[in-house]
Amino acid sequence: MPAKIKERPKKTGSTSSRPRHIVIKPQAQASSHTISDGAIQSAKLKFWLCVLLALATFAVYYRATLNPFVNYDDQAYVLENVQVQQGLTAATIKWAFVSSYASNWHPLTWLSHALDCQLFGLNPAGHHFSSLLLHTLNALLLFLILARATGAPIRSFVVAALFALHPINVESVAWVAERKNVLSMFFLLLAVGSYGWYARRASIGRYLAPFFLFACALAAKPMVVTLPFLLLLLDFWPLQRVLGASPPSSAFPVPQFSFRQLAIEKVPLLLLSACSSLLTLVAQSTVITSNLHLPLHVRLANAAYAYSMYIVKTFWPTRLASFYPYEGLRLATWQVLLFLLFLVGVTVWVWRERARLYLPVGWFWFLGSLVPMIGLVQVGDQAMADRYAYLPLVGIFCILVWGGFDLAQNRKLELRAVGVVAGLALAVLSFMTWRQIGVWKSSYDLWSHALEVTTDNYMAENYVGTAELVQTFEATGQRSSPEALVHFQNAVRINPADPISHLNLGADLHEHGHLPEAIEQYKAVLQLTRDPHLVEKSLLDLGAAEQQLGHFPEGREYDLQVLKMDPSSEVALDNLGKLAMEEQIQQLARKASAAPSATAYFQLGELQQGAQHIPDAIASYQEALKLDPKFQEARRALDALSQTPTH
Repeated sequence: MPAKIKERPKKTGSTSSRPRHIVIKPQAQASSHTISDGAIQSAKLKFWLCVLLALATFAVYYRATLNPFVNYDDQAYVLENVQVQQGLTAATIKWAFVSSYASNWHPLTWLSHALDCQLFGLNPAGHHFSSLLLHTLNALLLFLILARATGAPIRSFVVAALFALHPINVESVAWVAERKNVLSMFFLLLAVGSYGWYARRASIGRYLAPFFLFACALAAKPMVVTLPFLLLLLDFWPLQRVLGASPPSSAFPVPQFSFRQLAIEKVPLLLLSACSSLLTLVAQSTVITSNLHLPLHVRLANAAYAYSMYIVKTFWPTRLASFYPYEGLRLATWQVLLFLLFLVGVTVWVWRERARLYLPVGWFWFLGSLVPMIGLVQVGDQAMADRYAYLPLVGIFCILVWGGFDLAQNRKLELRAVGVVAGLALAVLSFMTWRQIGVWKSSYDLWSHALEVTTDNYMAENYVGTAELVQTFEATGQRSSPEALVHFQNAVRINPADPISHLNLGADLHEHGHLPEAIEQYKAVLQLTRDPHLVEKSLLDLGAAEQQLGHFPEGREYDLQVLKMDPSSEVALDNLGKLAMEEQIQQLARKASAAPSATAYFQLGELQQGAQHIPDAIASYQEALKLDPKFQEARRALDALSQTPTH
């Protein structure tokens, strides 16, 4: 007889009446002071599966530790963050909890970056290693929690392996600035595990564990606010705590309660979610878009698209990008209807098959946990993001694995054949993940890849242009690049409403010496955004451009506006000082021209030299010597400048 799959799904279904509490009948077993052979074998199996899972994750993701930081938020989170670079000091800890820097309130994320800086400095390998370690711990926690709750270690291992090795999760692990994703998932899984401990014997003392760990998860990234609803799903399966919905679990016996009691039980956690949501809205008030001005039907269309594409990329994880352009306005009606039909069809099928509890739980886990990131209220202009799938796809993985094992058992397939298929699938995913990690080997590669796999991607155009500028400066010392200019022009063409695109284009035009065109771009930024950082940068650049054109009053006005926003702005104060000197130079030049004298031209040369207008200063000293060939101070000044090397 062929070897059959040994892990059988537990029977589910409803009955007319269920006992409120579980009564476990005594069985013939070893003394309470001994451990049965079955328990030892199960513990050994879990141990070796943990070892295999950890080794596989490290083997596939080790390549990430060789990658550098990238120009995608890594500056704000680490490279240019003075507070984080100080390490775990008292000042940094205080700042982490009171700051909404980078439009986020996530103190534990800041502290994790600070700890990395304390341990590794600015060596990117150490920062990547920390993210890899957290991802590995998350995979292990997911495996252990599922195995304990379901009594199905093999299925749980496959789910955890899919989570660990699927390429859609590369962004969460290989991107240093996305530490918040793996860190919040770590605390969320700990909260789920402690919730199972609480469910075995409910008490206020035990309830504090998931409550505290959920607070930690929110303090790492607020996108996990849906946990109370996810726990309610877990009450259906695999915990089977809902009275009347299914028999009590034999693998993880817990008391059953009515749905109403279980819902009330989540109220304290819901209050935490509400507080976190409020803090997030305050912290992100200046960057929440973005797309709120769009009609609701456009946002719903993009949500349907995003939900569907996450499923597509689960089964066919290709053309993954660091930024997906917003699709709500570009979708045809028939496409939206197709996406909606798919989602509704799956939902109806899942509900009809709800006796297999993992189906509705997995599906609604996916749908529900994505709600904060699906774009109805959104930060940024992306249609979707790979990092948003980190938590939601756990539900889909459970459906795939439990459903696949059920199908194999119904078809009476050999266990060895099922194992081979699962192993091949994981091997293919591992290779794709390893390859996707290579996309993050530089900023240029990251965004060039995004341009290749998406269309009309203004964000990728901006970042490729920025990377081009960095490469050009490092190679030649030049601060402008014809190639970068083309990318910035493309970005403005694709999205004329994006202020950063206009700012980048203006800066590159400025460096190319096209000052009127640069001024036009800077003014467009002021019309498109109220973001304080972008407004201040545009005003400073406007002041510099106007000064270079000789429009000193206009330049002074822009710098004064900056000082109203930031009275301590060193750049604005320095610009005003330069403006005052330029005006003095103009006044003295007019005076020397109207009444030529050696002294006047010598004084003009000194001012020009102080303003670093060296050719003009040389000309002024020479004019002074023409008027008075014995003017020794002018002679010495001219000789000193003539001996100074020019660049």
